[in-house]
Amino acid sequence: MARAIDSSKRKNYRKKLLKQTKGYWGRRSTNFKAAKDALTKSLAYAYRDRKDKKGSFRRLWIIRINAACRELDISYSRLIAGLDKAGIIIDRKALAWLATEDNAAFKAIVEKAKASL
Repeated sequence: MARAIDSSKRKNYRKKLLKQTKGYWGRRSTNFKAAKDALTKSLAYAYRDRKDKKGSFRRLWIIRINAACRELDISYSRLIAGLDKAGIIIDRKALAWLATEDNAAFKAIVEKAKASL
C-alpha cells in the first residue's frame, strides 16, 4: 500500500492561510512559511490596534472639546470639573459631537458648567 504523503487537511490549511495573505507584498503572499509569519504578526497588530483605537478616539474627542471650550473662555479641565459639580453626566463622544455639530446646545452645557464652578 502506498504511503500517504500530503493529506487534504494540510493542503486545506495551507490554502486557507495563503488566501488570508492575499495582497501581501512579495513572498509573504505566496510562500507558506513567510506567509504564516506575516499573518501571525498582522493578526497580533490587528488585536492590539482594536484596543488602541478606543484611546485614539478618546484623545480626538478631548481635542475637539478643548478647542470648542477655548472659544467660550473655559479650559477643558474646568469644563469637566464643572460638569461633575453640576451633576451633568455626558460622555466625551457626545460632547465632541455637540461641539462640532450643535454649537447652541454645547454653549448651554458650558454655561451650566461655568455656573456650578
